[in-house]
Amino acid sequence: MEVPIIMLTAKGQEDDIVRALELGADDYVTKPFSIRELLARVKALLRRGGSAAEFRFGRCRLDLTARRLFRDETEVPLTAKEFRLLEFFVKRAGRALTRDGILDAVWGQEVIVTDRSVDRCVTTLRAKVEDDPHNPALIRTIRDIGYRFETL
Repeated sequence: MEVPIIMLTAKGQEDDIVRALELGADDYVTKPFSIRELLARVKALLRRGGSAAEFRFGRCRLDLTARRLFRDETEVPLTAKEFRLLEFFVKRAGRALTRDGILDAVWGQEVIVTDRSVDRCVTTLRAKVEDDPHNPALIRTIRDIGYRFETL
């Protein structure tokens, strides 16, 4: 089970907020804040149940608990990196995700790779989840930014 993350910080610039949300924060609260507001936000996140253990999109089903992807009920093998990338995408469906944000969240900050690594991994992932990888409907490219995952 995943625990919801609320960022409590004095940094209130838009770039700081966007980066925190792209890296996985579920909510962002800047100082000063009231305890009542914080408790209300915690209760709202808990009502949503944190996050789902299974996601359905297109002809696919991603089971986070078993760490397995199925397409039309046939298991599709994923590398560990592909799984982490797909998990990152499905948990942030509909959001514009920067290549740098994806790199930090999926590859980590300790690894020295370029944003082309994201593009290569997206290409292999598209081949596994898209009906037409050359005309993707699920993992959409946002020119000069990164990607957006659509659940269809």
